[in-house]
Amino acid sequence: MSNQVSFAVAHRRYVASLYKRALKTSLNWYIFRELWRPKALEIRSRFEANKNVKSFKHLKSILEETEAELFRFRHPDPYKYPTAPDGTKWERNYPPPLFKS
Repeated sequence: MSNQVSFAVAHRRYVASLYKRALKTSLNWYIFRELWRPKALEIRSRFEANKNVKSFKHLKSILEETEAELFRFRHPDPYKYPTAPDGTKWERNYPPPLFKS
């Protein structure tokens, strides 16, 4: 019984991770939120449509297709927040170290 619970938790986290990656990938292509929102709703509806799948074989094929689609639609130059590592403002105007006298 414990093994089934841990599988369910791991599966739930994996699907949530896929959903988040799909949204982030779509944000790389649709910069403006008013253009992105319909795409986010489409992604949500696709995940909701497969919510009650019980067959492991069918579930495995759905997850593999989703991974392949994420790989196929990845952006060649994904958006990075300016202050994030490798962003345009990363460590710009970084405060100098304080010297103890």
